[in-house]
Amino acid sequence: MAALLPVAEAQQRLFALALPVAEELCPLADASGRWASRDIVALRTQPAADLSSMDGYAIRFADLPGPWEVIGESAAGRSFAGQVAPGQAVRIFTGAALPTGADTVLVQEEAAHDGDRLALAGEGPPRLGSSVRPRGLDFAEGDALIQAGERITPARLALAAIAGHATLPVRRKLRVALLSTGDELVPPGTPLGPDQIPETNRLLLAAMLADLPVELIDLGILPDRQDALEAAFRALDCDLLVTTGGASVGDHDLVRPALAAVGATIDFWKVALRPGKPMMAGRLGDAVVLGLPGNPVSVFATATLFVRPLIAHLAGAADPLPGTRTVPLGESLPATGARADYLRAELIDGRAHAATIQDSSMLRTLARATCLIVRPAGVPEAKTGDSAEILDIA
Repeated sequence: MAALLPVAEAQQRLFALALPVAEELCPLADASGRWASRDIVALRTQPAADLSSMDGYAIRFADLPGPWEVIGESAAGRSFAGQVAPGQAVRIFTGAALPTGADTVLVQEEAAHDGDRLALAGEGPPRLGSSVRPRGLDFAEGDALIQAGERITPARLALAAIAGHATLPVRRKLRVALLSTGDELVPPGTPLGPDQIPETNRLLLAAMLADLPVELIDLGILPDRQDALEAAFRALDCDLLVTTGGASVGDHDLVRPALAAVGATIDFWKVALRPGKPMMAGRLGDAVVLGLPGNPVSVFATATLFVRPLIAHLAGAADPLPGTRTVPLGESLPATGARADYLRAELIDGRAHAATIQDSSMLRTLARATCLIVRPAGVPEAKTGDSAEILDIA
């Protein structure tokens, strides 16, 4: 029997199955959540001129301690057109361009203004350049602002906009097909027969992928019949097919033989993790295929470790894997065996408390969990207070 594949090795083999998808230029309004396919550089300098960061008066530092003659006004979008000569000042507002000749802002709380006459009234004079945002403080034209492979977050979206971009180079959206198998499954809300249960996996997966740049294709629930699976696989038109159920070795586990019958190649099957061991990955034509187990917690775990990272990889992410952090354990945990454990847990007062029962069918336990405790294969018992690696899920 072939050895189980470690999670990290399985992830890397999965990424090797396909390169990122093609690039497209995307309008800013549609770019959030995508990954940059090229470095994005500034098309302009920000700020484009020296600006005031406060309401006050633009003066020449050399003229301190004053007094000054106020000769005009500069507001955001309406700058003062003249020049500040010795002994002169210009009323200025936050965000307004500093007039030519001025180099310092005397804030209004430190000034006494009587008609056109201005005097220093504060506890001390301003420093040279006080309350001035110099040209290029944020960035200069040509600066690299977003690296290829970085995700377009809301802040990066705003950065690209102020840098002069109307479109961004990103990877196109992925077409992801979801399919569930099982004679016992019916759509949620359907009256149940004695051997039926509501199908949850496609709903769960769709929600888990909602923040990713994907177009979902719902292939529905298919019965445990190889001919039905083969027909669905032959009609496939997507970048990624994700199946749930039928991935093990029982008489009714028909996903693998159906894939083989239509020409798919399986790169690996069975991963050293709990829950989610009977997961498989391969290719069918131009599509990557991921066959997940049928139990919903196994679906959640494998989607977290493989489906989401694969989509991020195909969408151009430089670092597609989920991040982890360490926290102390709330109670002791037993030694692990040949598989890594991903334990549903809650963070309480900064400590991770694993659920008492970790059965992979228990959605209520998953719904209460805020993290997964990652226990590598072959590690000894962990004591209360020991550091543990966790993966946040809520």
